[in-house]
Amino acid sequence: MIKNTDSDARNYKAVYFISDLHLGIGPKDEDTRREDLLCKFLSTIEAGACLVIVGDLFDYWFEFRQVYQKGFFRTHSALYDLHKKGVKVHYLIGNHDFFHRDFFESELGINLIEDSLTMETGSKKIFAAHGDGYVKNDRGYKVLKAVLRNKVVQFFYGLLHPDFGLWLARSTSKGSRHYTDRKDYGRVDGLVAIANEKIDEGYDFVIFGHSHNRKFEKYKKGHYINLGSWFQQPCYGVLINDEFEILDIN
Repeated sequence: MIKNTDSDARNYKAVYFISDLHLGIGPKDEDTRREDLLCKFLSTIEAGACLVIVGDLFDYWFEFRQVYQKGFFRTHSALYDLHKKGVKVHYLIGNHDFFHRDFFESELGINLIEDSLTMETGSKKIFAAHGDGYVKNDRGYKVLKAVLRNKVVQFFYGLLHPDFGLWLARSTSKGSRHYTDRKDYGRVDGLVAIANEKIDEGYDFVIFGHSHNRKFEKYKKGHYINLGSWFQQPCYGVLINDEFEILDIN
């Protein structure tokens, strides 16, 4: 995990955002279709642009010291092709895909970020984060996140046999997804409230994932954006010439 501020953002031709694909969730045919759409979309991004993955690219990810899980070769290859093409890729780790080591950085040239990313492109200031742990009244998840992100816990988890470790990660991921989908955060969407606070701090676009609730809401001079999930509708966000839009992928 290297940097959470991109000082080169003013030089990008465009900045793209994707979130909550949950690759690996199955059934296999649906998972393959989502990966087909992803790889096709990634191939359209031109050199000089930037891609921000706003968490939960995978439904579960655990990377052992000498082993990483199979099943996503095409995604890895497409991301590597972006790096070689000259596209900057930031990966904001979500609550489903946080057991990373150095594979994405050393092999794919991707900047891994554990919390948030700030960027200034054109005249706009951007704050992006997956969104897990940001809602003030979600104390239970904040405790769980602190445990699961603990490096000592991850070290001992890494001593498990990969087959068992990935089975356990898959089982835990299913429970976490049900918790996220069913969680009642109260009358006011907590991520909207946090986004409004960030806009009050001077950000023009605040981008979250996690809740799977697609939103594009104006607040004062800024906007809160949530890209929903690829279960509902595969899509991407793009910022070009200070204008942001969400485009569906079919």
